Amino acid sequence: MSKPYVYITRQVPEQLVEPYREIANIGMWKHDDLPVDQETLEKEMAEADGIVTMLSDKVNEEILQKAKRLKVIANLAVGYDNLDLKVIENRGIVATNTPDVLTEATADLTFALLLATGRRLIEADQFVRQGKWKQWSPFLLAGSEMNQKNIGIVGMGRIGEAVARRAKGFGMEILYHNRTKKEEAEKELAAQFCSFEELLEKSDFVVCLTPLTDETKGLFNKDAFERMKQTAIFINVSRGAVVDEEALYDALVSGQIRAAGLDVFQQEPVDPNHPLLSLNQVVCLPHIGSASEETREAMIKLCLDNVTSVLQGKPPVTPIR
Repeated sequence: MSKPYVYITRQVPEQLVEPYREIANIGMWKHDDLPVDQETLEKEMAEADGIVTMLSDKVNEEILQKAKRLKVIANLAVGYDNLDLKVIENRGIVATNTPDVLTEATADLTFALLLATGRRLIEADQFVRQGKWKQWSPFLLAGSEMNQKNIGIVGMGRIGEAVARRAKGFGMEILYHNRTKKEEAEKELAAQFCSFEELLEKSDFVVCLTPLTDETKGLFNKDAFERMKQTAIFINVSRGAVVDEEALYDALVSGQIRAAGLDVFQQEPVDPNHPLLSLNQVVCLPHIGSASEETREAMIKLCLDNVTSVLQGKPPVTPIR
């Protein structure tokens, strides 16, 4: 009996793939830093029994029409807004993601971005490199402290709770907004559940970790930024489409809010001429929330565990639903 065929839409380290070659024939896209082209993806979709996709791969009805043998799609991300789940499920295909394994790495990055933005670290680095540091002065590149400040977390899932634990260690007061109350987090961290509007009005740091859904698309709009304190700092490590970027730019330029730290954008890779990139009070990262070596390796292994489990007739390890 021939082995099933699995395709991975990026090149990943062979040492991670090798153990799974006993179970399946595995093909990979030739680049690790460029997305698979449409023609190749369609060809592979027609031949594959299982596929490992990246968050930048759009899996919709059009591409799935080519998938005659496909049994499982493993998405290398927690979010899955790139997958048309309704079409996937209607075709009897299993969809999986990678929860849990990236929680701590993403929380680390979120808090690092919060610190870098609040304490103006990127501005300070450039100030030194550009030869502008001529003397010390009391308010040179003065930023915002964390201690005794309110952090408002929008989206209190696993990553949100991990960020809250870090914030607690910095002496911050934790506010959160979520679809459901998190009683354990409230007990452990003294976190306070708030309406979205109340969180915006009270928070010194507003951290967006909510998944992208029809309800959250454009959640942070002109009205949201107008509700924030003028000293507020906005952090987004979820999805770019949760934010109205034009409204964010206007809020920053007008002084409606103080600064922003962004790991995600509406269009990725972001255009280097994007208006937000022109602002010194914005720290921009290339969607690296989970990008530690340990976590990315764990994510790839989990994807392959999901694929091979389904192809062997077993339940997936982490089904999306």
